[in-house]
Amino acid sequence: MDEFWVFGYGSLMWNPGFEYEERLAARAFGYRRSLCVRSFVHRGTPENPGLVLGLDRGGSCRGVAFKVRGELREPVMAYLHERELVTKVYLERMLPLMLADGRQTRAVGYVVDRAHQQYAGALDVEEASRIVHASTGQSGPNDAYVLNTLSHLREMGIRDLWLEGVGNRVQALQRQDAVAIRS
Repeated sequence: MDEFWVFGYGSLMWNPGFEYEERLAARAFGYRRSLCVRSFVHRGTPENPGLVLGLDRGGSCRGVAFKVRGELREPVMAYLHERELVTKVYLERMLPLMLADGRQTRAVGYVVDRAHQQYAGALDVEEASRIVHASTGQSGPNDAYVLNTLSHLREMGIRDLWLEGVGNRVQALQRQDAVAIRS
């Protein structure tokens, strides 16, 4: 059985959770990284949803491609289904990729379902920052999720200007809160 590829654009990049034989920087085409998924459990609540990453239509996205041996396809796909398809906000797709070494391939990836109730749509930096700053779920504060993601992206040499704008604004809101508490 031939190998296959999996594309990660968020936590999958640094915490894949499955065995792979090769890991390369890659760019997916036709989709962009976006805080476009409302989180009702891990980073928010139904009353005060947070935001988590999704791949939304348009542009391209730098991330990581993992090459998986063919005989591991079924267990890796079962793991990914359990991890990514819990609420069905993501759709499994075969994404065209350009690998860092110049090879082109296709990889399993998970894109947001725009018809799903958790789809938040295209938010501007200000609105996304306000939501992120005010939300906490079972996995902790939403702002910690965003700032941790940005830290990992920086370590990997990946720039995401829109997400960086959200992170900068969230940090400014945190500083404002700290000043207000001290006053």
